[in-house]
Amino acid sequence: MNMETIRELQAYGYIFFTIFLAVILYSYIYHLYRDEKTGTRNYEKYSNMALNDNINDLPVEEISPLNKEKE
Repeated sequence: MNMETIRELQAYGYIFFTIFLAVILYSYIYHLYRDEKTGTRNYEKYSNMALNDNINDLPVEEISPLNKEKE
């Protein structure tokens, strides 16, 4: 394999990897948007977590009985 072929493969790999990462990024953004709109998660609570970080503050999400069994 000569140097020109290797450079061409690197270029194709770079383009493929960039497109792949863009698809992953946009799918993650869509996932966050969908969860916020359906009410599955409220990300405004998570944004206040840095402000309300005392030991006596309420947790962001309550622990369900299913999670308590795992502990």
